[in-house]
Amino acid sequence: MIIAASLLVGFMSISWVNKHLQHESWLTNTPQSSASTWLILGSDQRDGAPNTGSATDVPGSRTDTILLLTKPKKGPASLISIPRDSYVSPNGQDMKINAVASLLGRSDLVGTIEGITGYKVDHVVKIGFSGVERVVDALGGVTLCYDDDVNDPNSGMVWQAGCHTADGPTALAFSRMRYADPQGDIGRAARQRQVIGAIVKKASSSQILSSPSKMKSVAEAGLGSVVVDENSDALNLVSMALAFKSATGKDGITGTPYYSDLDYWPDSGIGSTILLDDQRNATLFKQLEEGSASPGVVGGM
Repeated sequence: MIIAASLLVGFMSISWVNKHLQHESWLTNTPQSSASTWLILGSDQRDGAPNTGSATDVPGSRTDTILLLTKPKKGPASLISIPRDSYVSPNGQDMKINAVASLLGRSDLVGTIEGITGYKVDHVVKIGFSGVERVVDALGGVTLCYDDDVNDPNSGMVWQAGCHTADGPTALAFSRMRYADPQGDIGRAARQRQVIGAIVKKASSSQILSSPSKMKSVAEAGLGSVVVDENSDALNLVSMALAFKSATGKDGITGTPYYSDLDYWPDSGIGSTILLDDQRNATLFKQLEEGSASPGVVGGM
């Protein structure tokens, strides 16, 4: 998002950004859909940060933030958080969705997302958790709000109820905290959307856009933490930023998929998971692809 904002105001060249983008193979051979879609992943690389997982979680790199951004040809754009503990069974193997890439591979995660939504993922952007700290600090902090006091040793989040300017480590803890949240993974997903939205808002503010040197430092911090799919380039990032702004605006759609059980225990022994409601989600994502869904918040029980 930061990189795209820099391109939009002309502070950085497309060729320069393309030269510095890191690429990985992610995409599947699923047929093209009518909408443009981006899968935005937050990856915990275990780079010295506290382990917030449980004994049943998979060690190593995990896609703990999973956001699907959809821009139909007509109608509102949407940003949907897919809970990290969502129960899935790719190739008949029970697991939580955040473990799919680690256990089976990157394209298997994309294919699993496409199985949930019914349409193709066009582009993937993966952001390392450590990048959140660097980008937020480069911006000089972002404003975040949470209505409860928190002192959570698992995430490192210490918070007094209300709105505050958060530095990088605080924004990262804000994104990670779930055990102290009464809504668990659902609450965490909402806070992750808030953090990304706050970063985009601050990056597009006159305070940042009026300073080429500031914008460049922010963009460089972002580039060091971003990996994109094999087909993405700087222009795709610009399109993503515009779609993100539309989805998080007053005429956009945000939320989660529908789910039928927040504490579902499969017989396979992978622990407590979130059971998605396949029937309702088929209708939801069809509407998001077609642009026929109404603006507002969607999903839930």
